[in-house]
Amino acid sequence: MALFSKGKNNNDDLVTAAKSLKIPKHIAIIMDGNGRWAKKRGMPRSFGHAAGSENFRRIAMFCKNIGLEYLTVYAFSTENWKRPADEVSGILDLLRKYLDEALDTMEKDHIRTRFLGDLSRLPADIVERMRKSEDISKKYEGFLVCICVNYGGRDDIVRAVKKLQSEGLAVSEENINSHLDTSGIPDPDICIRPSGEYRISNFLIWQSAYTEFYFTKTLFPDLSPIELVDIIKDFNNRSRRFGGI
Repeated sequence: MALFSKGKNNNDDLVTAAKSLKIPKHIAIIMDGNGRWAKKRGMPRSFGHAAGSENFRRIAMFCKNIGLEYLTVYAFSTENWKRPADEVSGILDLLRKYLDEALDTMEKDHIRTRFLGDLSRLPADIVERMRKSEDISKKYEGFLVCICVNYGGRDDIVRAVKKLQSEGLAVSEENINSHLDTSGIPDPDICIRPSGEYRISNFLIWQSAYTEFYFTKTLFPDLSPIELVDIIKDFNNRSRRFGGI
């Protein structure tokens, strides 16, 4: 079973409708609400994380089909280690599972992957899978999926500044940009926050200086391609002035 391919999930008419819009280059999503989604169904939180992982596949494949260039998802934050040990362990096991599936099918999917965050705290076997996935996908072009694991926006900036200091470089906006985890990736055009929360939770705080935010009460496992098209429509109607008139 592929990490991104999951049968014909995307309605052809919906893809066609999306392509009639101005597609942003980069969409970022905070994958929030998995636990509440499970609780509403009387199931353990692990059930919700599994459902969220399945929906990630669907959303990622739809984004590829409509011509998006970059998708960045917030999978596990630097603060998520505070959660119960069994929940953290379950999330890491899900990550192992889907990385294994990706490595088995990357030749078919041709989707580039990149992992953002301080990976030093992760189990060595997961990091090895991540690096192998990144190495294989380097030969592909086009759609790039960035998965943030043990990621925090503040930590990203601190690590970037430390790199500058170790290299003897001046602390400037240009140098910080080039030393962030997202180096070489354009800032998000849209950041989507599901689950009814109205905060960014330490996600891409440097990179989202001029990002358009979209908040929805939909829990992430229920975030659909149809709603994503509605979000892109809303984006098309916004005026992005970047501080100008």
